[in-house]
Amino acid sequence: MARRPLPRIPLSGTDRIARSREFARTAADSATDVLHPLITISRGLRLLAAAGLRKWADTPKDRRGPALFLAAACALAVALVPYGPLLGLITVMGVAGWKGRERTPARTGPDEVALTRLKALYEALVPYFSVPEDPSPLFAHGGEWAKAFSDHQFDDAGRVTRLRVRYPAYFTDGEQQARARIEQLLHAKSGRGREYRFDWDEESNQLLMSVLPALPTTITAQHFVAAPGETVLGFTDPGAVPRTVPVVVDGDTKDETPVVWRTGPRSTEPHLLAVGHPGSGTTTLLRSIALQALPHGDVLIVEGSGTGEYACLTGRPGVLGVECGLAGALASLEWAAHETERRLIAANRARQAGHPAPDDTKRPLWILVDRPSVFSHLAAADGRPDPQQLLQVPLRHGRAASVTVAVADQFDSLEFLSETVRTHTRARVVLGPTTLDQVETVLGVPPHTTPTADVPPGRGYARLGTGGVLRLQVPVTPDPYDDATAEPHRQAVLALLPDRPTPDAPPVPEPATAPPPEPTPDPVPAPQPRATTTPVPAEG
Repeated sequence: MARRPLPRIPLSGTDRIARSREFARTAADSATDVLHPLITISRGLRLLAAAGLRKWADTPKDRRGPALFLAAACALAVALVPYGPLLGLITVMGVAGWKGRERTPARTGPDEVALTRLKALYEALVPYFSVPEDPSPLFAHGGEWAKAFSDHQFDDAGRVTRLRVRYPAYFTDGEQQARARIEQLLHAKSGRGREYRFDWDEESNQLLMSVLPALPTTITAQHFVAAPGETVLGFTDPGAVPRTVPVVVDGDTKDETPVVWRTGPRSTEPHLLAVGHPGSGTTTLLRSIALQALPHGDVLIVEGSGTGEYACLTGRPGVLGVECGLAGALASLEWAAHETERRLIAANRARQAGHPAPDDTKRPLWILVDRPSVFSHLAAADGRPDPQQLLQVPLRHGRAASVTVAVADQFDSLEFLSETVRTHTRARVVLGPTTLDQVETVLGVPPHTTPTADVPPGRGYARLGTGGVLRLQVPVTPDPYDDATAEPHRQAVLALLPDRPTPDAPPVPEPATAPPPEPTPDPVPAPQPRATTTPVPAEG
């Protein structure tokens, strides 16, 4: 007897549900294809209606009546025109179809090259921003970089130009060495040859890295808009200081951000020290300061290099002297010390008598010393006093006597500068290719940027007193007598120099400060007459 087959057990409803979902999806896709024009026009009508409502809400109430009258007049005109309603409907449908069309969304976010760089940066920061004890580390090998990186921007080559890094709270961001390691790593991984700025936000545990644009190197020497007692050392990044001045660049007037050094009796940093390598632009800085100081004061220049960089200032009104030899430097600096003492005594006597200070004590006196370490070596070899010792009185008491001292030297001679020069020069400038340690040695604190190995002349950092470190680009102020100087730059410097007096011209009034005496050679003792005795007649 044959066995009857068992009845088939119905399967679960999973297959039936899957077939139903597939059928519904197919029907929806078919309906979407068929109704796509209608969907597009509906979307466009919705957008047009929303735009009309916004326009109506923005229209003032006193203008809504005329607007309604104009719309009704237009509708009536369309209705009266033959085939007007049909043409109007076609126009509205066409505009709605164009407005509701599907647009290709603009690509946002990093591309493949940028993603590769971000992942490499994330993996490189894992050893510095993670500890084994962290149960949910923000930085982990193979982790999500999007949680730690934000606000990222890239240039055309795919290199990072801006990046905000979120780091764990236990990272020692208060230690300079720990921060320096992170900055060095980001600098190396993001691309060398550019200058990066690092802004640490310890409260929010965030680090913002941004690439700084190059400072303008086309600003030449010119009359800057500054008050008496203000000297423009150079120009820095926009927004670094709350001030701009108009400058002429290639015939066009632009607003640039200056680094202004204030001198005078109320200045907190009355003296300046500039340090750099050969060819870095320290002499250019002193020359620029001299050109800005001449309209308001007298200038005394002591040049230790002996290359004649300040020959263009010799004999100009307001220039008390340009000394290149040891004897002239000693005589000029000794006179400057006595002049400072004379001004202090005269001003003190006037105050005790209840009178204002004399005018000859108010006129600014600028003492510009270029490479005093050379004179120190020559003086030591010749057995003479160090010229830097003669700067003690102008440096210590120059602010009250309207005497300003600006010293420039090189890194290889920095240790030969006297303690008085180091202590009383609170305005500091570093020029040329430097390292973070060299900048910190001169300025007292490291910069917020990464110095580059290749910089133009006059490029560096400045710090006035206890303020922040600013990037600096000194105006182009070359020696006009140098054959390598470009003609536009030569004419710009010559235009700022006072004209030398001619023999036929009327005499120029003497400055309030008497010039230093001419240096004389060491005195040779004259032969003394031989003593003779005159016989005295005896009393008789």
